[in-house]
Amino acid sequence: MCLLAFSIPQTGCAKGGFPVSGQDFCFDTVCSLTIYDMDAGGSKEAKAVIDEAFRQCAMYEGMLSRTREGSDIYNINHADGKPVACDPVTVDLLQKGMEYSALSGGAFDITVGGLAELWDFKSDDPSVPPEKVLKEAAAHTGSEHVEISKNSVRIREPGCRIDLGAIAKGYIADRLTELFEDRGVSSAVIDLGGNIVCVGKKKEGFFEKKFRIGIETPYSDRTDITGVAELSDETAVTSGVYERYFEAGGRKYHHILYPKTGYPAETDLLSVTVVAGKGKSCDCDALATICILKGLDEGKKLIEGMQGYEGLFLDREGKHHTTAGFDYEKIM
Repeated sequence: MCLLAFSIPQTGCAKGGFPVSGQDFCFDTVCSLTIYDMDAGGSKEAKAVIDEAFRQCAMYEGMLSRTREGSDIYNINHADGKPVACDPVTVDLLQKGMEYSALSGGAFDITVGGLAELWDFKSDDPSVPPEKVLKEAAAHTGSEHVEISKNSVRIREPGCRIDLGAIAKGYIADRLTELFEDRGVSSAVIDLGGNIVCVGKKKEGFFEKKFRIGIETPYSDRTDITGVAELSDETAVTSGVYERYFEAGGRKYHHILYPKTGYPAETDLLSVTVVAGKGKSCDCDALATICILKGLDEGKKLIEGMQGYEGLFLDREGKHHTTAGFDYEKIM
């Protein structure tokens, strides 16, 4: 899933020095973690927390990746319908995904793994799969095919494949938030490739300010922002059709797929940003994708009907639409 919000650098020092930051390549993207307190500015304690967080990222990726051999998801997908013993984290995330599948009426589906394999947007030379092949793979999608019994998971439908890419980074961001707070961090930004959590406020000397988070202009290749949201103890997740796509026959094909057709979603939206309190990054992850799949009217109505969530919707004509409580500064 494309998650394209990014933090805007601000001047100023944290108490005791400059922030402590770390970067690593996880989940097929660059992830950044920054701590603004804990006597930042070379603090061994802050660096140790960041290192621990990246070790957790590696652990979760090794557990939840569809493509990594030996992961829980890989094992389930290749078990030929036999039960697979899984980590409780995997079971928890699968159940979360199934809940959002029900909420979306099946538009959001964790069993699009077979379709994702056919499209292969990571390829150097992607192409449109044959319609007959897509229809066959789409016929095997459906979260109802996933059976969970305690920590045992199996897929009842031959050819069905799980892919948690639409919610895994949000789930992991929530777990890293818990880790930071358990270690005493009270001011930080967790950025898992655009999936943002702001812990506390930005500490600048004796002052505290909300973090300013930029939202990317579609198809700008991360060079322009279309607006800014100010966050404190909140998470922001953006889903868009423009991060992973290719062109063929004069048409753009993106990676957010309808599970029942196998083709990319064709709605009036280019991107959706959903904001909620910290600990809700997984939910925002799923909701942003659901809104892309549903389109502007249904997506906006969905977010407006959920307490504690706000949304920004960018349509294909470049117009901005927001829910009433979205704290947002339009740039262009």
